Amino acid sequence: MPWSTPTLRKVREMVRDDITANLYGASFIGNSVLRVMSDAMAGLAHHTLRYIDWLARQLMPDLAETEWLDRHGDIWLVNADGTVGRKMATYATGTVEFIGDTGGIVIPMGTRLEGNDLIGYETLELAVTSTGQTTVPVRTRALDPGTAGNLEAGASLAVIPAVPGLLGSVTVVELGGGTDTENDDDLRMRVLQRIRQPPQGGATHDYVRWALAVPGVTRAWCAPNEMGIGTVTVRVLYDDLRADNDGWPIEADLIVASNYIDSVRPVAVKDFWVLAPVKQYIDVKIGRLIPDTVEIRSAVEASLDAMMYSSAAPGQTIFAAWKAQAVMNTAGVISVDLLDWDDDIMLSPGHMAVLGDIVYGA
Repeated sequence: MPWSTPTLRKVREMVRDDITANLYGASFIGNSVLRVMSDAMAGLAHHTLRYIDWLARQLMPDLAETEWLDRHGDIWLVNADGTVGRKMATYATGTVEFIGDTGGIVIPMGTRLEGNDLIGYETLELAVTSTGQTTVPVRTRALDPGTAGNLEAGASLAVIPAVPGLLGSVTVVELGGGTDTENDDDLRMRVLQRIRQPPQGGATHDYVRWALAVPGVTRAWCAPNEMGIGTVTVRVLYDDLRADNDGWPIEADLIVASNYIDSVRPVAVKDFWVLAPVKQYIDVKIGRLIPDTVEIRSAVEASLDAMMYSSAAPGQTIFAAWKAQAVMNTAGVISVDLLDWDDDIMLSPGHMAVLGDIVYGA
């Protein structure tokens, strides 16, 4: 039968009963010395039992807390950058443009830049504006790792301290690729996947594991022979790094993932691709939502997004029952009608569902 840790009250009773059974004439009247000592012993025993309970949760990765989960990760996982365990945060890198009054202005390596949010950056090379050239691109990176260092093209950064002959601000050409430290849920998923699906020298799950080892990749799928015998197609998403685009990667992301998988895949594979899925927007039509409030509608959208995250995959049909269940399981929803009960079939094996418009009707 399964083990159940007894309560403190039960442990006290067990200790008292044990003393009574083994010590003839033992008495637990009032606050006798024997009673106080037995209850103190019971408290220590119960504390030990609770510790064993907690320790048992840490010994397996499915329930382990952060520090112990890191130990499981260090044992089982090797990442694309050669580190083990949890994927650490990476630095945003790219290029900014300095504007000078004339040519011949020296921009030292390590020139400090700062954004409106006080996030710092530094240049990675020495640059000089040439004769007749007042604008020069310079490679740059964030001083701190994480997605906070990513900036859109056209953003401005201040030069601190000012460099004589240069405009006091620079324009971002590209600054991206910064990722946050892998969270516990994603690390736990990778550890369990590694244990449940051990390496097979190029099986479908091997490609998925290799893709997930790349910083920023949060979801991946492998389709063998999709483009012919001997071919492998891997599709990836970057849910955190590219959150503003539903997690869809840019070309540079695909190149990084492809280069790593290409370095570890079997050489006998004829052709190999790393691609982004093709978006297929799915509209949801809802009628008679009770109660119909702004808060409930926002919660319904969050539930549908969560359903898409957990159920959508390249080529995966989104069943009407899934949509209805997501809406009905939303906290606060009493009743609702789904006005469209057609299943949403993907247009190709590479298409993947993304939540489109939620239309509310009578």
